[in-house]
Amino acid sequence: MLRVLTLPLSGLLLSGLLLTTGAHAAEVKYFDLPKGSGPHDVAPTADGKVWYTAQRLGSLGRLDPQTGETEQISLGKGSAPHGVVAGPDGDAWITDGGLNAIVHVDSERLGVEVIPLPKEAANANLNTAVFDDDGILWFTGQNGFYGRLDPTTRALKVWAAPKGKGPYGIAVTPDGELWYASLAGGYVGHIDPVGDKVTRIDPPSAASGPRRLWSDSVGRLWISQWSAGQLARLDPDNNQWKTWKLPGDHPQPYALYVDGMDQVWLSDFASNAILHFDPQSERFTTYPSDREHANVRQLLGRPGEVWGAESGADRLVVIHE
Repeated sequence: MLRVLTLPLSGLLLSGLLLTTGAHAAEVKYFDLPKGSGPHDVAPTADGKVWYTAQRLGSLGRLDPQTGETEQISLGKGSAPHGVVAGPDGDAWITDGGLNAIVHVDSERLGVEVIPLPKEAANANLNTAVFDDDGILWFTGQNGFYGRLDPTTRALKVWAAPKGKGPYGIAVTPDGELWYASLAGGYVGHIDPVGDKVTRIDPPSAASGPRRLWSDSVGRLWISQWSAGQLARLDPDNNQWKTWKLPGDHPQPYALYVDGMDQVWLSDFASNAILHFDPQSERFTTYPSDREHANVRQLLGRPGEVWGAESGADRLVVIHE
């Protein structure tokens, strides 16, 4: 069932609070969503629209930033969508923990297709997905799984992850290499091209809690370390690590995204803010939310824009660079 709601633009523009000199200048804008949406992940598309998972409503949403209008498409009884990414054609591909399935939503007809995981991956607690260079969708399940889906044939394969529970964020490098972060396992995993083997790389400090990760233009991996309150960088060429403590006494970095200019963006639950990190100056700039407990759980972008889902405030947020 399709429900269309027209919501006014918030009209709220905020300048980021600059914590460092020479800070990145940007502008912040918010879009209110239907009450109770609980948006978890967000995926801007080439046509200017933005997909988001309305996790608490069991729906996929789509925002038109030009008008503020939103659509919400029910994904079925028991749905609890977590992640969403857009395919090359703009279709939405969803990791749905409630249905234990990959869900495909056609961007034109808004038709819903449910592709269940095999029995050996029951209750996988699906998390995040990414497309590789060949158009294959790779995904993680926090209860100890990773897998792949061929969108053309719908062939789906799932493997058990090293150390069991933990697989969370997943990313692909410019040369096509696949990596995921294991939050509970405390490592970063490199998936081989076939998929049946993972090489584990442990951070220098134990219990760092790697949550989400993203590659920059030269293949270095940037990682949000939830438990350690740090931003980390791993160079796969030499397995060298470097870390930076986030501002504040007890930071909790959650989401992470690296834009096309190799600028790093994070969300921090402790400061209730989105942070920009400039790798050259090694300085943070903070953009706090104007509502308490916004809880941005995922970040993604397109040229000139960084989008986040404020799960605690029923809003999407965009930072115009």
